[in-house]
Amino acid sequence: MSTTPHRRRIEAAFAEAGVTGRLHALDIDSGAEVDVGADDPVVTASVHKLCLLVALHDLAAAGDLVLTEPIECAPADRVAGPTGLAAMLDPVRMSVRDLAYLMMSVSDNTAADVLLQRVGLAAVNRTTGRLGLRHTHAVHTFGQLLATVREDAGPDGAQALADPYVTRRLRALDPARTNRSTPRDMTRLLAALWRDEASTPAHGAAMRRLLGLQVWPHRMASGFPFDDVHVAGKTGSLPTVRNEVGVIEYPDGGRYAVAVFTRAASTAATLPPADAVIGTAARFAVDALRAG
Repeated sequence: MSTTPHRRRIEAAFAEAGVTGRLHALDIDSGAEVDVGADDPVVTASVHKLCLLVALHDLAAAGDLVLTEPIECAPADRVAGPTGLAAMLDPVRMSVRDLAYLMMSVSDNTAADVLLQRVGLAAVNRTTGRLGLRHTHAVHTFGQLLATVREDAGPDGAQALADPYVTRRLRALDPARTNRSTPRDMTRLLAALWRDEASTPAHGAAMRRLLGLQVWPHRMASGFPFDDVHVAGKTGSLPTVRNEVGVIEYPDGGRYAVAVFTRAASTAATLPPADAVIGTAARFAVDALRAG
């Protein structure tokens, strides 16, 4: 696989965008694949919210949790973040499943940590273990993950993250010390979810619906600008890190799980080529799978 034209094309796209990239793409029905460092360990960032979502539905399917159960979230309990509950000022009462919607659609860190208080990191790791994701492990809540970034950045705070020497010391960017996986593990999880092997059909449908409601069009979806092609996914971001995993569905029935994990050479918080290459690389991989 290492010498195939599509692998070289994907690697060239990563290099042109100024990132190192890892990718795995899987035809959910045939098992054909595209591999660009698919077994390398990667930091998941908010992609790990997908694992939490599946763990949540595991508990619901077992009768240990009710998805309509209301949960209170006071302002003092919120995690820093620009979206959802994290950005709200007043007390909120919301169902478990609506918290999951915010967690997946706008990557709400507070919603994720409220759900983790109910589910627990151990349950997330039991779920990934049950699904055979041997390289996937949750170490931190999302609040704890962001706290390590603040601690490692030091007294200069967010401003220090522009310094590449500072970003190199961030525990959050080291797969050995933070929430982690591999691209292959993530496509395995997505394929199980789309084949109704990760949960019951009803719970699988509920999870696929939430993945389809993600609002961000600038990464994986940018590679598939067609009205009849559906992209459902989950992004993840940290300083220099931009990720997305998702499933692309074509009108002819083709279903492709793709996981793309990147690390930029630049520390710039806004780097459009690094976002766009996720869609470009995913499109190259899916085109290769569809060409047979």
